[in-house]
Amino acid sequence: MTPRTDADELTERPRVPLSRRRVLRAAVELADRDGLDALTMRRLAQEVGAEAMSLYHHVANKEAVLDGVVEVVLGEIAAAVEDVAAPAAADDWRGALRARILAARDVLLRHRWAPAVLESRTTTSPDVIAYYDGVVGILRAGGFSFDLAHRALHVLGSRALGFTQELFRPDGAEAPDAEAVAGMAERFPNIAGMLADAVHDDPDGTLGFCDDQFEFEFALDLILDGLERRRTAGS
Repeated sequence: MTPRTDADELTERPRVPLSRRRVLRAAVELADRDGLDALTMRRLAQEVGAEAMSLYHHVANKEAVLDGVVEVVLGEIAAAVEDVAAPAAADDWRGALRARILAARDVLLRHRWAPAVLESRTTTSPDVIAYYDGVVGILRAGGFSFDLAHRALHVLGSRALGFTQELFRPDGAEAPDAEAVAGMAERFPNIAGMLADAVHDDPDGTLGFCDDQFEFEFALDLILDGLERRRTAGS
């Protein structure tokens, strides 16, 4: 009897059926690993071990893939905010909303390409509406009128979902050294003074030197504190 080989076992192993869910999960993993530019139909087909034409039975085109990865990421956000430990909104609306937003941010930090895709969609996903409905629910439980809750959403903007449109987002930026800062001083004295005082090493931060998480939470807390003052003032 001829002994079985590893190749025989691989040949006989049943293939995992292709499905929309599997295609979209593979798309998310590809974007996480290689960046959003790598997410082409050809690369995605290679990722799932199928012919490119096979994908079109599950996703109509590249735009459908992008809609789908938004769906996957928002599903992760929904699960994260459901599981997060947070105070009851009626007792501490700021704590409840802060925990919700930072849970969403944790998901987006795993998928750093996702905010750009969210911003590129021409229609608002029902999952996004559901998320913001939860935000309004927290505000209402905390004593906000609908009018002030509406204004709060405008103030929070994308920060409510865990990300911000930063002023500067250059690729490969590095923290300026002392010589570079000194060279800026005559033309841009205020910026140079700020950099000399505030620069610290954070390779993952905006411009290579800002601590993005700290700055995000700092701004979020300012907004929440300001909204609380407006709420208690009755306007």
